[in-house]
Amino acid sequence: MSITGTPLLWVLGVLAVGLPVLTVLAWSRLRGRRSVVVPARWVMVVASQLAAVLLVGAALNDYGYFFGSWSDLGSSVAQSLGQRPTVTPVTYRHGATVAPVRAAGVTGLPTRLTGQTRARAAAKGGRLEHVHIQGASTQLGERGYVYLPPQYFQARYAHTRFPAVEVLGGYPSTNSVLVRRLAIQRVLARAIAHHQARPMVLVMLRPIVTYPRDTECTNVPAGPQAETYYGQDVPAAISAAFRVRPAGWGIAGISTGGYCATKLSLTYPATFRAAVSMSGYYHSLQDHTTGNLWGGSSVLRNLNSPEWLMAHQPAPHVSLLLTSSRDEAGPYGYADTRRFLRLIHPPTQVSTIIAAHGAHTFTTWAPNIPEALHWLSQQLGPGGGQAAGPGPVAVSTNVRAPSSRSRQPRTLAGGLPPAASVRSAGAPGHRGGHRPRRGAG
Repeated sequence: MSITGTPLLWVLGVLAVGLPVLTVLAWSRLRGRRSVVVPARWVMVVASQLAAVLLVGAALNDYGYFFGSWSDLGSSVAQSLGQRPTVTPVTYRHGATVAPVRAAGVTGLPTRLTGQTRARAAAKGGRLEHVHIQGASTQLGERGYVYLPPQYFQARYAHTRFPAVEVLGGYPSTNSVLVRRLAIQRVLARAIAHHQARPMVLVMLRPIVTYPRDTECTNVPAGPQAETYYGQDVPAAISAAFRVRPAGWGIAGISTGGYCATKLSLTYPATFRAAVSMSGYYHSLQDHTTGNLWGGSSVLRNLNSPEWLMAHQPAPHVSLLLTSSRDEAGPYGYADTRRFLRLIHPPTQVSTIIAAHGAHTFTTWAPNIPEALHWLSQQLGPGGGQAAGPGPVAVSTNVRAPSSRSRQPRTLAGGLPPAASVRSAGAPGHRGGHRPRRGAG
């Protein structure tokens, strides 16, 4: 039985209700010596309480997708007990072979989530593919979802290469949260249908290619080359398997995924021309979930910090969209976003969506997804991104999303309606059991 889904909730629900009822009915009927009756009653009480706790825990996991399988849960429990996380043996370009090398590329996987498979249905609503993406240079592999828009299956676009967006969730989580809890592919499909976004291919992954170890999308010395996997291998494999552009991608992420999206856009600007960070953080970190990421090197730590990169390296020609809320506290919240904003300078461009209220939760992120997809569509479309050349840093720290009724949709050929809720100001001086930086995304 899966750790997520209604079957487990039903079983635990029956136990949570049935065990207390059984306890009440059997309480006075137990006969025998006191040394037997009292422990038996205690067992029934504890079992009833345990069933209720498990039901709440399963419901929370089903809502947040913290653990996608029983093995994920077991690995996290072992890690909390002090055991070092185990990493699947792989072959690295710079190291010795410790496992058979898998053929690089994209492999389709069976799933109940892929939705419409018939050509006529796909041409109307698009199609969601469940895939395994194997890296050519890193030999790392991860499962994910690829959303192909309706135009991908239409005759007039038969020879079109579409813009692509790599979408990363948070830690710990599963990639299913992006397609089920947030349903990003459905949001994009609606936006395309209403001419509020151009057709794009979404590649949805979790930023944890070596789960349960959180590599923070980092090339670990003598370890997993996670940065290369997400920044090089994934775009190359997807470009070879689907009709997408090999470069000029977008990248978006939530919490830890937001940190990865920002860092990858700064280090791979030729691949990613636009990045969205939702409640992300902008400094490198190390804790019990990451292990030693930089081999004790302060240089490597700096090179994995978006703040340090923006302050000490030439600014790349990329566009950033940062979202947060004024209620997000701690070193990974609103203050961290403002600190990073103060460092951004041309030719990097940045826009923001700052909510007056909201926590590090799905209810804060979900309303921003339509605007983020609209913004990405503008950046990745013809004339988007850096076509206008260097200019003042575009920063706004007080953005209010208007009603969707205020928009005036146009045809794709005539362009998109402006994303009025993502504002850009011209003053360069402006400036996620989970820890705040994490989140379930």
